[in-house]
Amino acid sequence: MNKSLRLVLLLLSVVALQSCSKKITPPADRQVANIVPNDSLSIEEIDFEYLHGRGRMVLKDANKETEVKANIRVRKDSVIWMNFSVIGVQGGRALITRDSITIMHNVKNEYYVFQYSDLSKRFKMDINYDMIQAAMLGNLLMPRSDRDTVERKTASYLLNQQSGTIDVLNYISAATMKIQKVELKENNTHNSLVINYANFQPLDTKLFPYDGTISLFYKAAAGLLNTTIIFEYSKVEVGDKELRFPFNIPKKYDRR
Repeated sequence: MNKSLRLVLLLLSVVALQSCSKKITPPADRQVANIVPNDSLSIEEIDFEYLHGRGRMVLKDANKETEVKANIRVRKDSVIWMNFSVIGVQGGRALITRDSITIMHNVKNEYYVFQYSDLSKRFKMDINYDMIQAAMLGNLLMPRSDRDTVERKTASYLLNQQSGTIDVLNYISAATMKIQKVELKENNTHNSLVINYANFQPLDTKLFPYDGTISLFYKAAAGLLNTTIIFEYSKVEVGDKELRFPFNIPKKYDRR
């Protein structure tokens, strides 16, 4: 897997948040699940105009482990900007818009542009801007629908959603009403994406998951592959002060 695609995978989680030692898994329920009205479940989600923060990301697969530091800026429903560095050296930038994902590799003087349609086809999952932004915030990855079902567990709720051939299972803490875990399963290919959120701390008036773990399982020519993404925020702030998103690609850079 080339480095640009590895960075895309790192973003798609995205970047949500992690630490294996702090990973939260909803408690197991041994009682029969109780179905409750869909509209009775009110999930606490982060809302904002602008967000900025710093964090550490680790990407692991069968062949390699990559760690980067990242500065992150977000304008709600519009743009996500990231500046990467490795051991103090600026490695590149990423710009995620509603149209595409662009990654600039400063060391190699290269840049890459990924369309959501191509990424969705490759991973057999519907990938879009809203999904990436929601994953970063610990919000729902897809909108609520009348077809959703809700089960009441001992200490949590399970919100079942479906998008085409993909089942989406959202585990919500009954105490905080925050999403603790999300599972996406593609029925035809059995590709799956699991996100665990942890280390919830106050952000403005809501709780925000500062850590998280993302595990991606997908089929390739070499067999079933697993990529794990770990993200730890060290600082996050929200507000209405306008942020800058500098992203100029030098003319000498080659598109790959």
